[in-house]
Formats: sequence, C-alpha cells, structure tokens
Amino acid sequence: MLDLTRLRADIPAYDNVTWPTPVFLDSAGSSLPPRPVLDAVTGHLRRESEIGGYRAANERLDDLESVKTAIGALINADPAGIALSDSATRAWSDFFYAVPLAPGDRILISEADYASNAIATLQRAQASGAVVEQIPSDESGQLDVDALAEMLDERVKLVSLVHAPTNGGLVNPVAEAARIARRVGALVLLDACQSAGQLPLDVAELDVDAMSATGRKWLRGPRGTGFLYVRPELAATMEPTRLDLHSAAWVGPREYRLAADASRFEFWECDVAARLGLGAAVRYLLDHGPDEVYAAISANAEQLRKTLAQIPEVTVRDLGARHSGIVSFTIDGWIPVDIRDRLLAQDITVTVSHRGSTLLDMSARRLDSVVRASPHCFVSADELERFTEAVTALATGR
Repeated sequence: MLDLTRLRADIPAYDNVTWPTPVFLDSAGSSLPPRPVLDAVTGHLRRESEIGGYRAANERLDDLESVKTAIGALINADPAGIALSDSATRAWSDFFYAVPLAPGDRILISEADYASNAIATLQRAQASGAVVEQIPSDESGQLDVDALAEMLDERVKLVSLVHAPTNGGLVNPVAEAARIARRVGALVLLDACQSAGQLPLDVAELDVDAMSATGRKWLRGPRGTGFLYVRPELAATMEPTRLDLHSAAWVGPREYRLAADASRFEFWECDVAARLGLGAAVRYLLDHGPDEVYAAISANAEQLRKTLAQIPEVTVRDLGARHSGIVSFTIDGWIPVDIRDRLLAQDITVTVSHRGSTLLDMSARRLDSVVRASPHCFVSADELERFTEAVTALATGR
C-alpha cells in the first residue's frame, strides 16, 4: 500500500497549505513533480551557476547515464535502446522520419491518434507518395484488431498505435495489434505519452519496435523531457534525418560514423538539469513500486467515473473495455472550457481536450471538446469528493 501522507509530504504544492487543499486533476497534462525531482533540477542549475555548464555536466556523466538505466528498468529495455529527448512528440517524430518510405507504401494510424502524429504522417505521405489509412475502432471504441488484420499486406511499412489517447480513459490492445502487424514485417511505433507512469510498459511483452514517452505527465518529471525506445538491433540499422557530433562521429573529410546504439537519435546539446530531473522522477516511481502507483491511479479514476455517472446532466465520455487514469466528461448545457474555469476558481485543476487534438475520434463522436480529469496516486479521497461536489453544483445549478 502507498503511504499517502509520505507522497503528499514530497510535493511542494502542499507545503503549509491549510484546508481546503488544492485539488489537482491534471497529471495527463503536466503533473506535480515530487521534491527529489525539484531538488535534482534546481541543484544542478545552482551548480552550473557556480562552475559553468560544461564542468557541471562533466561531474554528472555517470548520473546522466543512469537515467537510461532507470528508464530501462521501468520498461524492461536495454539502456542501449533508449534515447533521451525533450518531448514525446520529438521522440516519436525522430523515429518516424527515419523510416524509409516510397510511393505506394502504406502508413496505418488509429482513430485515436494524436494530432502531432497524424500531421507528421500526412506530411511524409505527401512528400514520399505513401498513403495514410485509418484503422477502425470496434464497438467498444478501442482499436479493432480484426479490422487491422484485414488491412495488412506487404505494403504496410508502419503501424502507429496509441496506448492511451489524450482525450479519454481508453487503453488500446497494443500487444495484440503489434503481433498482428509484425506478421507482414510492418514496423510498430507506440505512442506511450499518456501511459508512461500510469500503466505497465514492458516493451518485450508489447512487442513494439519503437516507443515514445514524455516526462512531464504521469512520470512527474520536468517539462522538456521525454525518451524514445528503439529495439537495439533495429536502431543499429536506422539513420535519423538530423545528426550532430553526438549522434555521429566525423571520421574523415567526407565520412561520418553513426553512434552504435539509440544515442544516434540524440543531440549533444540538451537540458542537463531537466534530464537529471527525469531520472529522479523515474527512480521515485521505481522506489515507491510502479504496480502500487498504477493501482492507486486506476482506483482514483474509477471512483471518479462511478460518481460522475450518477450526476444528472453529466455524461462520462470514456470508451473502451479497459480504462486508464484519464476521465473525460461533459455537462449538458455547458462548454467544457467554462467548466474548467469555474472549477479553477475553486482551486480545482482540470483541463480540456479539444477536437483538433484527436480529430478522427472526436469528429466520429460529434464532440468539440471534453473536460479531462486525471487524478494521480497522491490525490486524496476528500479531494475527489470536493471535485464531484463541485461538478454536481454546476450540473444542477446549485
């Protein structure tokens, strides 16, 4: 069992706060980092101010390398297959743009794909002559693996999967879809932006070729951090579209040699303090027990779904047979942005997912936007109750 008192003592936002405490329900956006993350970032920035960035970084070379070791422990991956990045989007794009495409090649995306991913596929299709096709959803709203199987042929070069969409509590059947896609030799790229830190991620069990994730959401790391996992044997065959003296070595007047591992997807210049903070966040999760954290997040989200579904005029919008820590909803007669702002006035933080972020899914459901609540493991039962009471008051006009 998690020690809620200890977890909350590690969060500066709760220092010297009397009742009522702030209700933070936006870990799907950018969560509250624990004190070890804050200390890692500010401590290194302070050291840079004392001796300069180069010397400060050189003092932490082993610690920087251990960031990949911690991530590898979390996702069951060889650290050689991990590249550190500044966001999930950058990590996803760095891999995607390195996949060779030719006229007639097919790229498959899911109905829940995120806008940044979809835009990248459309851009590359336009430039290469490839085509982008949508994998249908099944009756529950999750990716239809039977439909995917029927779509596959040798022209499918890449299948883009989203583990947990940004706009609702759906969890897609990634492992099953990946196994099907691999039968025709297609590469499988998993967007784990919303699942890293709240759902189990074992890249061997998921059977994906590459996976992107962010640090700022459920992992509770700093903004401007993320990582890319690439199967090491695949990474050794790929050439990123951009290189520098870290991702490659200049070995002759007209010759360069790529880094041997996934670091070929990295650049030399980076935010050292932020990366140390990411390592602290991952170790914090490992120290507290990922399974316990995941279970607490799931329990909090299920509690919200249950109570919200009982409020008149409120509609829970989550799809799928399995749910994540994201809870999406609407209130009849209310614009989601106005709901967000009214809750914020009561120190309750939620956010809004707009149609443009997940165009295919939201258009199919005729939704312009939804309110998104995403409670992490550190949110208390009293805070969940305050949230549902506030939503009830808005819905009933009290």
